[in-house]
Formats: sequence, structure tokens, C-alpha cells
Amino acid sequence: MKRLCFVLTLLLLILQYRLWFGGNSLSESYQLQDQIQAQQDSNAKLIARNQILREEINDLRSGTEAIEERARNELGMVKKGETFYRVVESE
Repeated sequence: MKRLCFVLTLLLLILQYRLWFGGNSLSESYQLQDQIQAQQDSNAKLIARNQILREEINDLRSGTEAIEERARNELGMVKKGETFYRVVESE
């Protein structure tokens, strides 16, 4: 009976060691869960950014208004007969 208790206690200690300190331990599992959550957050941001880019591409393909707006904002396009005013704030 003593031998059986000793063997069971030893087995319990070995299993506890593996649970807390061995490979695939609880702390390692929690770290992996944190890494998974961080990656999922990063993926969600990238998915949102990609959706915005898809909408912009569709807008550019569908008509000339988006192209004109982009040319005005990014390239400073001014049509014939228009007057362009630039307002500069003083420091």
C-alpha cells in the first residue's frame, strides 16, 4: 500500500511539473493565446484597410468624379476658367 501511494504521488508530481514547467505548459499556452489575439487584432486592421482600398478602387473604376477629385487633391489640378486660391495660415 505504501509503495502504491509513493508511486501515485510520484506520478502526480511528474504530471504537475509538466503542467507548470514542461513543454506546452500553462504559461506557454497563455502566451500563445496573447500572441493569437494580437495577430487577430492586426488582421482585423488590415482587413479594414483592404476594404477601404477595394472601395476606392471600385470608385475609381466606376466614374471620372473620383479620378478628378484625386487629381485635384493630390496633383493640384485646376480646370480651364477656374481660379485657384490657396489659404495659408500664419504661424
